[in-house]
Amino acid sequence: MQQSQNRISKLFNIQYPIIQAGMIWHSGWKLASAVSNCGGLGLIGAGSMYPDVLRENIQKCKQATNKPFGVNVPMLYPNLEEVIQIILEEGVKIVFTSAGSPKTYTETLQKEGLKVAHVVSSTKFAVKCEDAGVDAIVAEGFEAGGHNGRDETTTFCLIPNVKQHISKPLIAAGGIALGSQMKAAMILGADGVQIGSRFAATTEASAHENWKKKITELNEGDTLLTLKELAPVRMVKNKFFNELEGIYQTGRNTEALVASLGRARAKRGMFEGDMEDGELEIGQVSALIHDVLPVETVFSNLLKEFEEAKAPSF
Repeated sequence: MQQSQNRISKLFNIQYPIIQAGMIWHSGWKLASAVSNCGGLGLIGAGSMYPDVLRENIQKCKQATNKPFGVNVPMLYPNLEEVIQIILEEGVKIVFTSAGSPKTYTETLQKEGLKVAHVVSSTKFAVKCEDAGVDAIVAEGFEAGGHNGRDETTTFCLIPNVKQHISKPLIAAGGIALGSQMKAAMILGADGVQIGSRFAATTEASAHENWKKKITELNEGDTLLTLKELAPVRMVKNKFFNELEGIYQTGRNTEALVASLGRARAKRGMFEGDMEDGELEIGQVSALIHDVLPVETVFSNLLKEFEEAKAPSF
């Protein structure tokens, strides 16, 4: 995993091809700078930040690390033009875009010298990313937490298929929390990995302590992909989730789903710590996460597990 031998490490000028996902309500400057200081690429999650809050986080991140970091920009959120302008004004060099067309801002950002990666959930959209000229593609399997693809393609199926159809550097996401999973993704054709859930349960993540503790208590089957009529999202089964299921049982009424979702459900759950009425977004791999750890420890474990993981002979 040496920098000179890896396309992702070279592209972003980082030591290890490990990207921390830009998760809403988790990925503030403390998490992003900690990951970057460990040799990975930290991402600030712009999706849960007002423009002035984003600017503050970028500025604090620049003070906390002298290594590369980036901003994740979900393009379905408001204030998009203002967010892009702040990124340019603050001299951010790397942007990961998601939940929209890769053509929207890729050329604009690249003209200003930025590297652009785009997140997709299918081979079809990965090819569109290549056509749009992005610098790297993140292919995310449906195991991942948060907003997701409708096709329910797993990471193990998605990565080798995408690899057959693109030439750009490929980053695997979804269901990766261990170094052995990281190695498996790279054997399948990925040049690097993007990790969300494991970094959500760290001391530096900006989420509420109730939520971090809850992540460590989850088991297999405790999350489910839902809300495909609106924007597919994987979340924990709690009181709020059961309310949504009740609406499904009485008919797939989109208006009723919107009304139940309301505003700030995700903030109420992951940032304010309401484990019953809040929206709790996390990946299936949460069943493998048993401790809230400092980023430095998570990173050390990933690297050790990666080196120790060996394919059995037969």
